[in-house]
Amino acid sequence: MNGRSKIRYGMVGGGEGAFIGAVHRMAAALDSEYELVCGAFSTDADRNRRSAEALGLDAGRAHATFDRLLAAEAGLPVDERMEALAIVTPNHLHAPMAIAALDAGFHVLSEKPMALDLAEARAIDAAVARSGKLYGLAFTYSGYPLIEEARVRVARGDFGDIRLVQVEYSQGWLSRPIDRDGNKQAEWRTDPARAGLGGCLGDIGTHAFQLAEHVSGLAVESLSADLTTHVPGRRLDDDVSVLLRFRGGARGMLKASQVAAGDENGLRLRIHGEEGGLEWSQMEPNSLTLRWLDRPSELVRAGGPGLDATALARLRTPAGHPEGYIEAFANLYRSFGRALRAGAATPPPPGAADWFPGIADGLRTMAFVEAAVENSSGGTKWTPLPDIPTV
Repeated sequence: MNGRSKIRYGMVGGGEGAFIGAVHRMAAALDSEYELVCGAFSTDADRNRRSAEALGLDAGRAHATFDRLLAAEAGLPVDERMEALAIVTPNHLHAPMAIAALDAGFHVLSEKPMALDLAEARAIDAAVARSGKLYGLAFTYSGYPLIEEARVRVARGDFGDIRLVQVEYSQGWLSRPIDRDGNKQAEWRTDPARAGLGGCLGDIGTHAFQLAEHVSGLAVESLSADLTTHVPGRRLDDDVSVLLRFRGGARGMLKASQVAAGDENGLRLRIHGEEGGLEWSQMEPNSLTLRWLDRPSELVRAGGPGLDATALARLRTPAGHPEGYIEAFANLYRSFGRALRAGAATPPPPGAADWFPGIADGLRTMAFVEAAVENSSGGTKWTPLPDIPTV
């Protein structure tokens, strides 16, 4: 941060035993640009206290509730209070907490999906507009260096007009009814009151959709969806198949599943134009494969020759030193922090060195969830996906 003091941030959720809160803290710490100063980590008092102690926080800034956290921080001098809030709770709390934090004068970086439905997402958008504060979303995979390289190559026309966009996100951890066997992570993700309209659709389908639009540079104009629940008694979808029609004529397919037994975290993106295409896999993130009609395939490596400057800016180590999920997440935190320090009210556009996902990505993904649920449950073959302009 060029000699500036660290950005003071707080966290709601993410206490002892939670996965994603620890990931956020690692990502924020990687570039030494953030300092965790406060939190409300759990509604369980003992777990909240233990979490704060483990993180080395002053006991006076480990708050029993989110409301107390906001009130206490707002009462501190400007140069002591938190500047930004990381929201790492179950989905049903994302919107009310984001709106309250924005209205209290704090920047927000939230887990996805941004809300339970599009109406809540629009309410967050209104809060961003009236507060003038930054809002970012943890669409982590868009922070990978070779995802940026893929986006650049598509945008500059290396493959000609894009015809096909295929994205797959395959997991197997919900193949058994662990949501009824005490697994807390599974329990809330399959509860409509806490997860929202979609189960697998909202949890990982939104990641796949955001990545497809971000890298292709194309907007989906309509979709045809099949949402399935394979595990008996489960209340939300655990398997999703969606046909996509993009503006300009490209066609696509999105497949997301959390019941693909044996699969780990199989996010894969393929994009094809009239002259060639690309393929990237999250489980091999340092490689980008390019394939051509009239010449041999190419393997582009992170840190290797020929990368665009915006991709290089997202790398931290020389070629051959693996970078992965934490580093990609840290790229979002670093970009969010630079925008915060610059006094920006919105993220820079895709293609900027310090781009990060924000309110526009959130509105698009929530519109996608609603359209997919509507289409799957109705009798219409294709459902439009309208533009959702920000306030």
